[in-house]
Amino acid sequence: MPGVALSHSERVVIQVGIAAGRSSPKIAVELDRPPCTVRREIGRNGGRAKYTADAAQDRAKRERRRPKPSRLEADPDLAAYVAGRLKLLDSPMTISIELARGIHGREELVSHECIYQAIYQRRGLDRDARRCLHLRRRRRKHRNTSCDKHHTHPLGNYQPIADRPHIAAERTELGHLEGDLITGSYNRSALITLFDRTSRTLWLQATTNKSAPAVLEAMVQVLNRIPPHLRRTLTWDQGSELARWAELAERCKINIFICDKNSPWQRPTNENGNAFVRRYVGKGTNLATYTPDDLRAIEHRINTIPRRSLGWDTAADRYHAAVAMTG
Repeated sequence: MPGVALSHSERVVIQVGIAAGRSSPKIAVELDRPPCTVRREIGRNGGRAKYTADAAQDRAKRERRRPKPSRLEADPDLAAYVAGRLKLLDSPMTISIELARGIHGREELVSHECIYQAIYQRRGLDRDARRCLHLRRRRRKHRNTSCDKHHTHPLGNYQPIADRPHIAAERTELGHLEGDLITGSYNRSALITLFDRTSRTLWLQATTNKSAPAVLEAMVQVLNRIPPHLRRTLTWDQGSELARWAELAERCKINIFICDKNSPWQRPTNENGNAFVRRYVGKGTNLATYTPDDLRAIEHRINTIPRRSLGWDTAADRYHAAVAMTG
Protein backbone atom coordinates (compact mmCIF):
# COMPACT_ATOMS: atom_id res chain seq x y z
CA MET A 1 0.00 0.00 0.00
CA PRO A 2 2.48 2.67 -1.11
CA GLY A 3 1.56 6.14 0.02
CA VAL A 4 -0.63 4.95 2.94
CA ALA A 5 0.59 5.56 6.48
CA LEU A 6 1.62 2.55 8.54
CA SER A 7 -0.99 1.38 11.04
CA HIS A 8 -0.35 0.44 14.66
CA SER A 9 -0.79 -3.25 13.85
CA GLU A 10 1.84 -3.01 11.12
CA ARG A 11 4.21 -1.36 13.55
CA VAL A 12 3.65 -4.27 15.93
CA VAL A 13 4.67 -6.64 13.12
CA ILE A 14 7.84 -4.59 12.64
CA GLN A 15 8.62 -4.73 16.37
CA VAL A 16 8.08 -8.50 16.47
CA GLY A 17 10.18 -8.97 13.34
CA ILE A 18 13.07 -6.99 14.84
CA ALA A 19 12.89 -9.05 18.03
CA ALA A 20 13.02 -12.23 15.93
CA GLY A 21 16.10 -10.98 14.09
CA ARG A 22 14.45 -10.74 10.70
CA SER A 23 15.85 -8.26 8.15
CA SER A 24 13.96 -5.24 6.91
CA PRO A 25 13.25 -6.80 3.46
CA LYS A 26 11.76 -9.91 5.12
CA ILE A 27 9.56 -7.77 7.38
CA ALA A 28 8.52 -5.76 4.31
CA VAL A 29 7.39 -8.98 2.56
CA GLU A 30 5.18 -9.82 5.54
CA LEU A 31 3.60 -6.37 5.38
CA ASP A 32 3.45 -6.19 1.58
CA ARG A 33 5.35 -2.92 1.83
CA PRO A 34 8.48 -1.65 0.02
CA PRO A 35 11.67 -2.44 2.01
CA CYS A 36 12.57 1.26 2.02
CA THR A 37 9.35 2.03 3.93
CA VAL A 38 10.33 -0.37 6.69
CA ARG A 39 13.92 0.86 6.81
CA ARG A 40 12.82 4.49 7.11
CA GLU A 41 10.25 3.62 9.77
CA ILE A 42 12.88 1.89 11.89
CA GLY A 43 15.50 4.57 11.31
CA ARG A 44 13.29 7.51 12.26
CA ASN A 45 12.23 5.81 15.51
CA GLY A 46 15.57 5.07 17.14
CA GLY A 47 16.84 2.16 15.05
CA ARG A 48 16.50 -1.56 15.63
CA ALA A 49 17.84 -1.30 19.19
CA LYS A 50 15.16 1.14 20.39
CA TYR A 51 12.15 0.58 18.11
CA THR A 52 8.76 0.04 19.78
CA ALA A 53 5.38 0.05 18.07
CA ASP A 54 3.68 2.24 20.68
CA ALA A 55 6.38 4.95 20.62
CA ALA A 56 6.44 4.94 16.81
CA GLN A 57 2.65 5.29 16.67
CA ASP A 58 2.67 8.20 19.13
CA ARG A 59 5.37 9.94 17.12
CA ALA A 60 3.40 9.49 13.88
CA LYS A 61 0.31 11.04 15.47
CA ARG A 62 2.31 14.05 16.64
CA GLU A 63 3.84 14.55 13.20
CA ARG A 64 0.43 14.46 11.53
CA ARG A 65 -0.99 17.25 13.67
CA ARG A 66 -1.84 20.42 11.76
CA PRO A 67 -1.02 23.18 11.57
CA LYS A 68 2.60 22.39 12.25
CA PRO A 69 4.98 25.24 13.13
CA SER A 70 7.10 26.25 10.16
CA ARG A 71 10.87 25.93 10.25
CA LEU A 72 11.37 29.64 10.85
CA GLU A 73 8.61 29.78 13.48
CA ALA A 74 10.32 26.97 15.37
CA ASP A 75 13.77 28.60 15.12
CA PRO A 76 13.62 32.36 15.88
CA ASP A 77 17.41 32.66 15.63
CA LEU A 78 17.37 31.30 12.08
CA ALA A 79 14.40 33.56 11.26
CA ALA A 80 16.36 36.60 12.45
CA TYR A 81 19.33 35.57 10.30
CA VAL A 82 17.16 35.11 7.20
CA ALA A 83 15.43 38.45 7.81
CA GLY A 84 18.83 40.14 8.01
CA ARG A 85 19.94 38.58 4.73
CA LEU A 86 16.70 39.64 3.04
CA LYS A 87 17.36 43.23 4.15
CA LEU A 88 20.71 42.94 2.34
CA LEU A 89 18.63 42.23 -0.80
CA ASP A 90 19.65 38.58 -1.14
CA SER A 91 17.00 36.31 -2.65
CA PRO A 92 15.55 33.31 -0.76
CA MET A 93 17.30 30.99 -3.22
CA THR A 94 20.66 32.67 -2.61
CA ILE A 95 20.17 32.51 1.16
CA SER A 96 19.24 28.82 0.97
CA ILE A 97 22.24 27.84 -1.14
CA GLU A 98 24.76 29.87 0.86
CA LEU A 99 23.39 28.53 4.15
CA ALA A 100 23.78 24.98 2.85
CA ARG A 101 27.39 25.71 1.92
CA GLY A 102 28.19 27.60 5.13
CA ILE A 103 29.55 30.47 3.05
CA HIS A 104 28.96 33.18 5.67
CA GLY A 105 29.95 31.15 8.71
CA ARG A 106 26.54 29.59 9.31
CA GLU A 107 25.45 26.24 7.95
CA GLU A 108 21.77 25.27 7.86
CA LEU A 109 19.49 23.26 5.62
CA VAL A 110 16.47 25.40 4.80
CA SER A 111 14.82 25.47 1.38
CA HIS A 112 14.03 28.63 -0.54
CA GLU A 113 10.40 27.49 -0.65
CA CYS A 114 10.34 27.44 3.16
CA ILE A 115 11.57 31.04 3.17
CA TYR A 116 8.98 32.13 0.61
CA GLN A 117 6.20 30.52 2.64
CA ALA A 118 7.44 32.25 5.79
CA ILE A 119 7.35 35.56 3.91
CA TYR A 120 3.96 35.30 2.22
CA GLN A 121 2.16 33.46 5.03
CA ARG A 122 3.94 35.45 7.77
CA ARG A 123 4.99 32.29 9.53
CA GLY A 124 8.26 33.26 11.13
CA LEU A 125 8.88 36.49 9.18
CA ASP A 126 6.96 39.77 9.38
CA ARG A 127 5.53 41.93 6.60
CA ASP A 128 8.80 43.84 6.24
CA ALA A 129 10.38 40.71 4.75
CA ARG A 130 8.14 40.91 1.68
CA ARG A 131 9.31 44.47 1.04
CA CYS A 132 12.86 43.12 0.74
CA LEU A 133 12.03 40.89 -2.24
CA HIS A 134 13.09 42.33 -5.57
CA LEU A 135 9.55 41.63 -6.90
CA ARG A 136 7.33 42.98 -4.13
CA ARG A 137 4.14 41.12 -4.85
CA ARG A 138 1.45 40.72 -2.20
CA ARG A 139 1.21 37.03 -3.05
CA ARG A 140 2.92 34.49 -5.24
CA LYS A 141 1.56 34.07 -8.73
CA HIS A 142 2.26 32.19 -11.92
CA ARG A 143 3.23 34.01 -15.04
CA ASN A 144 1.42 33.49 -18.31
CA THR A 145 3.61 34.06 -21.34
CA SER A 146 2.18 35.44 -24.55
CA CYS A 147 3.68 35.90 -27.97
CA ASP A 148 3.14 39.05 -29.95
CA LYS A 149 3.55 39.36 -33.67
CA HIS A 150 6.96 40.49 -34.82
CA HIS A 151 7.30 43.86 -36.47
CA THR A 152 10.17 45.63 -38.15
CA HIS A 153 11.72 48.76 -36.69
CA PRO A 154 13.38 51.65 -38.54
CA LEU A 155 16.95 51.08 -37.28
CA GLY A 156 18.39 50.99 -40.72
CA ASN A 157 19.99 47.99 -42.38
CA TYR A 158 20.76 46.12 -39.17
CA GLN A 159 21.64 42.45 -38.74
CA PRO A 160 18.63 40.50 -37.39
CA ILE A 161 19.09 37.93 -34.66
CA ALA A 162 18.29 35.21 -37.17
CA ASP A 163 21.73 35.88 -38.71
CA ARG A 164 23.58 35.46 -35.42
CA PRO A 165 26.01 32.49 -35.39
CA HIS A 166 24.43 29.33 -34.01
CA ILE A 167 27.26 28.91 -31.50
CA ALA A 168 25.95 31.97 -29.65
CA ALA A 169 22.73 30.11 -28.85
CA GLU A 170 24.62 27.04 -27.64
CA ARG A 171 26.27 28.89 -24.70
CA THR A 172 29.55 27.02 -25.17
CA GLU A 173 31.80 29.94 -26.12
CA LEU A 174 32.62 33.12 -24.21
CA GLY A 175 32.16 36.48 -25.84
CA HIS A 176 28.54 36.36 -26.98
CA LEU A 177 26.92 39.23 -25.10
CA GLU A 178 23.40 40.51 -24.46
CA GLY A 179 22.79 44.17 -23.58
CA ASP A 180 20.03 46.44 -22.42
CA LEU A 181 19.31 49.82 -20.86
CA ILE A 182 17.54 50.16 -17.50
CA THR A 183 16.19 53.55 -16.51
CA GLY A 184 15.75 55.41 -13.25
CA SER A 185 13.06 57.72 -11.95
CA TYR A 186 11.23 59.74 -14.62
CA ASN A 187 13.55 58.20 -17.25
CA ARG A 188 16.14 60.83 -16.36
CA SER A 189 19.00 58.43 -15.65
CA ALA A 190 20.08 55.10 -17.08
CA LEU A 191 22.48 52.19 -16.73
CA ILE A 192 23.77 49.81 -19.36
CA THR A 193 23.66 46.15 -18.39
CA LEU A 194 25.80 43.71 -20.32
CA PHE A 195 25.82 39.94 -19.76
CA ASP A 196 27.92 37.14 -21.21
CA ARG A 197 25.55 34.39 -22.39
CA THR A 198 27.82 31.50 -21.44
CA SER A 199 29.06 32.52 -17.99
CA ARG A 200 26.28 35.05 -17.08
CA THR A 201 28.98 37.56 -16.12
CA LEU A 202 27.69 41.12 -15.68
CA TRP A 203 29.21 44.47 -16.60
CA LEU A 204 27.51 47.74 -15.60
CA GLN A 205 28.05 51.18 -17.08
CA ALA A 206 26.37 54.51 -16.37
CA THR A 207 25.27 56.73 -19.23
CA THR A 208 24.44 60.41 -19.02
CA ASN A 209 21.11 59.93 -20.83
CA LYS A 210 19.25 57.64 -23.23
CA SER A 211 20.27 59.40 -26.41
CA ALA A 212 22.08 57.45 -29.11
CA PRO A 213 25.35 59.48 -28.82
CA ALA A 214 25.49 59.07 -25.02
CA VAL A 215 24.77 55.35 -25.21
CA LEU A 216 27.40 54.94 -27.92
CA GLU A 217 30.13 56.46 -25.74
CA ALA A 218 29.03 54.47 -22.68
CA MET A 219 28.99 51.24 -24.70
CA VAL A 220 32.50 51.90 -25.97
CA GLN A 221 33.65 52.32 -22.35
CA VAL A 222 32.10 49.11 -21.10
CA LEU A 223 33.18 47.02 -24.09
CA ASN A 224 36.74 48.24 -23.68
CA ARG A 225 36.74 46.52 -20.28
CA ILE A 226 36.37 43.18 -22.10
CA PRO A 227 39.38 41.66 -23.92
CA PRO A 228 39.05 42.13 -27.70
CA HIS A 229 39.06 38.38 -28.42
CA LEU A 230 36.08 37.98 -26.05
CA ARG A 231 33.94 40.56 -27.86
CA ARG A 232 32.36 38.30 -30.45
CA THR A 233 28.69 39.27 -30.72
CA LEU A 234 26.27 41.64 -29.02
CA THR A 235 22.50 41.14 -29.03
CA TRP A 236 20.26 44.14 -28.31
CA ASP A 237 16.56 44.95 -28.59
CA GLN A 238 15.08 47.45 -31.04
CA GLY A 239 15.42 50.45 -28.77
CA SER A 240 16.40 53.66 -30.55
CA GLU A 241 19.22 54.23 -28.03
CA LEU A 242 21.36 51.90 -30.16
CA ALA A 243 20.71 53.77 -33.37
CA ARG A 244 24.48 54.19 -33.84
CA TRP A 245 25.09 50.45 -33.66
CA ALA A 246 27.11 50.42 -36.88
CA GLU A 247 29.62 52.91 -35.45
CA LEU A 248 29.82 50.91 -32.24
CA ALA A 249 30.49 47.72 -34.19
CA GLU A 250 33.33 49.41 -36.07
CA ARG A 251 34.95 51.02 -33.03
CA CYS A 252 34.82 47.94 -30.82
CA LYS A 253 35.20 45.28 -33.53
CA ILE A 254 32.09 43.37 -32.52
CA ASN A 255 29.19 41.94 -34.52
CA ILE A 256 25.85 43.40 -33.39
CA PHE A 257 22.51 41.67 -33.89
CA ILE A 258 19.06 43.13 -33.25
CA CYS A 259 16.17 41.11 -31.81
CA ASP A 260 12.71 40.97 -33.26
CA LYS A 261 10.38 43.60 -31.83
CA ASN A 262 8.58 42.78 -28.58
CA SER A 263 10.58 39.56 -28.17
CA PRO A 264 12.39 39.76 -24.82
CA TRP A 265 12.80 35.97 -24.74
CA GLN A 266 15.44 36.38 -27.45
CA ARG A 267 17.66 37.98 -24.79
CA PRO A 268 16.90 35.68 -21.83
CA THR A 269 20.24 36.13 -20.09
CA ASN A 270 19.86 39.89 -20.00
CA GLU A 271 16.17 39.87 -19.06
CA ASN A 272 16.76 37.50 -16.13
CA GLY A 273 19.96 39.29 -15.17
CA ASN A 274 18.23 42.66 -15.01
CA ALA A 275 16.04 41.25 -12.24
CA PHE A 276 19.23 40.69 -10.24
CA VAL A 277 20.38 44.23 -10.93
CA ARG A 278 17.03 45.67 -9.83
CA ARG A 279 17.57 44.21 -6.36
CA TYR A 280 20.34 46.73 -5.88
CA VAL A 281 19.12 49.60 -8.07
CA GLY A 282 15.38 49.54 -7.52
CA LYS A 283 12.83 51.05 -9.86
CA GLY A 284 11.97 54.68 -9.26
CA THR A 285 15.46 55.58 -8.02
CA ASN A 286 17.89 58.14 -9.39
CA LEU A 287 20.55 55.98 -11.04
CA ALA A 288 22.84 58.98 -11.46
CA THR A 289 23.66 58.78 -7.74
CA TYR A 290 25.56 55.51 -8.20
CA THR A 291 29.31 56.01 -8.47
CA PRO A 292 31.63 53.77 -10.51
CA ASP A 293 32.72 52.13 -7.23
CA ASP A 294 29.06 51.45 -6.39
CA LEU A 295 28.54 49.81 -9.78
CA ARG A 296 31.68 47.67 -9.41
CA ALA A 297 30.46 46.51 -5.99
CA ILE A 298 27.08 45.52 -7.46
CA GLU A 299 28.82 43.71 -10.31
CA HIS A 300 30.99 41.79 -7.86
CA ARG A 301 28.06 40.73 -5.70
CA ILE A 302 25.97 39.51 -8.64
CA ASN A 303 28.92 37.77 -10.28
CA THR A 304 29.71 35.87 -7.07
CA ILE A 305 26.17 34.63 -6.29
CA PRO A 306 25.69 30.87 -6.88
CA ARG A 307 23.37 30.43 -9.86
CA ARG A 308 20.97 27.58 -10.56
CA SER A 309 21.63 27.88 -14.31
CA LEU A 310 25.35 27.29 -13.65
CA GLY A 311 24.88 24.26 -11.43
CA TRP A 312 25.33 26.56 -8.41
CA ASP A 313 28.70 27.83 -9.63
CA THR A 314 29.20 31.58 -9.76
CA ALA A 315 29.46 33.63 -12.94
CA ALA A 316 32.93 34.83 -11.93
CA ASP A 317 34.17 31.25 -11.46
CA ARG A 318 32.82 30.17 -14.85
CA TYR A 319 34.19 33.23 -16.63
CA HIS A 320 37.70 33.07 -15.14
CA ALA A 321 37.92 29.31 -15.72
CA ALA A 322 36.93 29.73 -19.36
CA VAL A 323 39.34 32.64 -19.85
CA ALA A 324 42.16 30.53 -18.40
CA MET A 325 41.36 27.75 -20.87
CA THR A 326 41.41 30.15 -23.82
CA GLY A 327 44.74 31.58 -22.70
